[in-house]
Amino acid sequence: MTSDNNGLARKITADSLVQLEYAKVVDLVVGKTQTPYGRALAAALVPFGERPRIEEALQEAQEAGLLLEEDGPLPLGSGIDLLLHLERLQTEGLSLAPDVLRDVQAALEAAAACRQQLLKSEIAPRLQAFAQRLVALPELAAEIRSSIGPRAEILDSASFELADLRDSLKGERSRVKRQLEGLLQDDRLQGVFQENLITDRNGRYVLPVRADHSGRLKGFVHDISASGQTLYIEPAAALESNNRVQTLVHKIAREEERILARLTAAVRKVRQKLSDNQAILARLDLRQAIARLTAELDGVVPELADEPSLALREARHPLLVAASHTRPGASVVVPIDLRLPAECHSLIISGPNTGGKTVALKTAGLLVLMVRAGLPVPCAPGSRLFPFAPVMADIGDEQSIEQSLSTFSGHLLRLRNILERADSETLVLMDELGTGTDPGEGSALALAAVDCLRKSGARVMATTHLHVVKGYAQLEAQVENAAVEFDAESLQPTYRLHYGIPGASHAFTIARRIGLPDNVLAAAEDYLGLGEREGVAIIERLQSLRAKLDEELLNVQRLRASAEEDRRHAHQERRDVDARRQGILEEARQRGIDMLAVAEEKLQALFREVPAGSVPSRQRAALTGTLRELHDLLPESLPQGPQQVAAEVAVTEILYVPALGIEAEVTRIEGDRLELLAGGKKLKQARSALRQFQPRRFAEQHRPAPRIRDRVERRAFLPRLVLVGKRVEEAQDLLERFLDEALLHGEMQLEIVHGAGQGILRNAIRQCLAGRRDVVQFQAAPAEQGGDNITVVELRH
Repeated sequence: MTSDNNGLARKITADSLVQLEYAKVVDLVVGKTQTPYGRALAAALVPFGERPRIEEALQEAQEAGLLLEEDGPLPLGSGIDLLLHLERLQTEGLSLAPDVLRDVQAALEAAAACRQQLLKSEIAPRLQAFAQRLVALPELAAEIRSSIGPRAEILDSASFELADLRDSLKGERSRVKRQLEGLLQDDRLQGVFQENLITDRNGRYVLPVRADHSGRLKGFVHDISASGQTLYIEPAAALESNNRVQTLVHKIAREEERILARLTAAVRKVRQKLSDNQAILARLDLRQAIARLTAELDGVVPELADEPSLALREARHPLLVAASHTRPGASVVVPIDLRLPAECHSLIISGPNTGGKTVALKTAGLLVLMVRAGLPVPCAPGSRLFPFAPVMADIGDEQSIEQSLSTFSGHLLRLRNILERADSETLVLMDELGTGTDPGEGSALALAAVDCLRKSGARVMATTHLHVVKGYAQLEAQVENAAVEFDAESLQPTYRLHYGIPGASHAFTIARRIGLPDNVLAAAEDYLGLGEREGVAIIERLQSLRAKLDEELLNVQRLRASAEEDRRHAHQERRDVDARRQGILEEARQRGIDMLAVAEEKLQALFREVPAGSVPSRQRAALTGTLRELHDLLPESLPQGPQQVAAEVAVTEILYVPALGIEAEVTRIEGDRLELLAGGKKLKQARSALRQFQPRRFAEQHRPAPRIRDRVERRAFLPRLVLVGKRVEEAQDLLERFLDEALLHGEMQLEIVHGAGQGILRNAIRQCLAGRRDVVQFQAAPAEQGGDNITVVELRH
C-alpha cells in the first residue's frame, strides 16, 4: 500500500472513530482506572488490527472480571508516574527527593502485593504470567521505609551517624536556650529586652533588644525590626554555642544528602525493573478498569467469527447504558438483535425518523471497535462477530462552509474515500443512503455504491427512506431488508428491528401526532398519489403483521420454555416420589424383619427356660413355623433391575439402564455404543453401562408412526460445566440438569468449574454429588488443571 493510501486509511479510520463516538467509550474506561500510568494507557487505547492481539486482550479482560468478582480489586496503589524521575537518573550525581523515594517504595509494595494476589489465584493464568514478571525488591522497599517517613521526612533510623548528630544538635540547642533564658532572667538587664522570648535569625538564636538599650548587651546584631525599635542580637556569651549548633546543622545536612545519594544509587541500579513493573501495573490497571466497566454495562466477550458476519443478540449502545446508570430519569435502553449473516453482504434498515435506525448503525460499529480494543460488549451471551478492520462510517452532516462543501457533497466525498479503501474485511456504515439530492438520482447513486462495495467483498449496513433502495434489498440476493418497529396505537417507535421486510417512514403519522393541520395532511396525501399511498399502506401493514408474528413467536417460545420447565419439575417430582416410596417400603420391611428377629429370639429363650419335654414337639414346631410364615409374608426388596451385562445385543431388544432406572429399546448398534429409545427420547450408552434381561426381552414389532421432521437440532454436549459466579440454588439446579444430560449422552468423565472463593459454592456442589447414586467418585482436579477450583466427576456406567 502506498503512503497516500496509508494516509487515506488513517484519515477514514480516525473520522469513523469520531462519528461512532469511540473516544467517549475510552473516557469511560479512563474513569475506572486507579493509577496515573493506568489512565495514560487507557487514554491511548485504540482498536487492534491483528486477531491474536484482540483475542489476547479479550481473554485478559475476561480473567480480570473473574478475578474482580472472586478476589476483589488488585492492590495497585495510586502512586505517581515514575518514568520521568527514572529517566533523570541517567545523570550521575543527581539524587531523588524524599517524596519521590516514598513513591518508589509505594510502587514496589504495590508490585509485591499484586504479585502475591495473582499467584494465589487459579482463575487468571494470563494475568498470572504478568505477576511472575513483577519484581518485588523487598530489601530496597524496606531500606526506603526505614529511611523516609510517611511525610517524606528523613528518619533517624536512616543511619547511626544521623541519629547521633541529631541527638547532639538537640542537646546543643537546649544548652544555648538555657544561656539565653539566663540573660532574660538577669535582674541587671531589666528593661533591655523588647519581649521576654528567644527567637531565630539565619539559623542562630537571638534576643529582641530595645534599640535605646542596645549598648547594655554585648553581641552581634542579626536583624532590625521594620519600625527600627527592636534589634535582634546574638549575645557574645552564646556565640560559641551557636557556632556549634550551626556546625551540627551542616553536618546533618551533609549526612542527609549522603543518605539520599545512597538510596538514589540503589534505585538507579534497578530503574529498568521499576520501569517494567510500572508498565505491568499499568496494564493490570487497564484490564481491571475494563472489568469494572464490563460489570457496569453487563457486558460479555462475544465469540470471534472466522467469516465476516454479525450476530449480536440483545445488543445495547454502551453510551446509552452508561447514561442510564448515571443520569436520573434516563430512558430504559431497549436491546436489539443485530444480524448480518455470512451469506448476507448488505443490510438495509428503514423506518420512521427517531425510530433507532442510526443508533442501530452506531451500535454495530461501536461494538466491533470495542471488541477490537479488547473490551467486552453489552449484549447477550452467545453473540458472535467478525473483527472487521477497518470500520468505515458515513454518519452525520459533512457540510463545510470553509471548504465550500454542501451536505450532499460531504457525503459524496466520504463515499469516494470509502470506495477506494473497502475490501473483504471492511464494515461500511452509511446513514440516510441516497438522500440530500434528487430522490431518483440519489437512489441510483446509492444502489451503484452498494453494488461496488458488494463486489469488493465489504459488508454494508445502511439506513434509508427511499422505496427504490428498499425494493433493491427485497429483490437482490445477499441483500436483506430490516424495519424499525413503530407502534401505530401509541404512535411511538419501539426501537426493535424486524428482519426480512422494509420499514415505512410513517411521515404522515408523525406529522399528525406533532399536530400539523388536517387540511395540510389531506393535500399532502393528494400530492402523494393513489399508487404511492397504497404502497406505503402495504408496507405499514406488512410491518404490523410481522410485529404480531414476532410477538406470537415470542409467546410460543415462552410457553415452550414453561412447558419444558414443568416437565422437568414433574420428572423430578416422580423421581422424588419413587425414592420416598422405595425408602418407606424398605424401612417398613426392615422394621418387620427386626421385630420378627426379636420375637424369634424371645421364643427360643422361652424354650430354653422351660423344662425339657414340658412343651410338646408339635406345639414347638407350630410356633417356629408361624414365625417362618410371617417372614415369608414380608414384602421383598424393590427390584433393582437385571444385573447381567449386555453381551450379545440385537436391534429391538429391551435393555435396562441402571443409571436412569429405566428400560429402553435398542434402535442401532455402533460397536460398543448403542442407540436407545426410551419414552420417545433417543440416548446413547456404552454396552458396559447396560444390563440384559433373562430371558431376553424384545419390543413388539409395529408399524412406525409417521414422523414429522423439524429443524430443531440437539446441541452438542460438552462434558464441562462452568458455575463460577452462580448462586448455590441456581448452581445445584444446573448441576442436576448437567448430570442427567451427561448420562443421556453417555459421557462418564465430567469437569465442574466452580472457582475457589470462600468454598461455599464448591462445598454445596460436592454435597450434591455425594447424594447421587449415579456418581461413582469425585475429586479435585490436578494442580496443573485447576486444582481445587475444578471438581472431576466419574459417573456410573
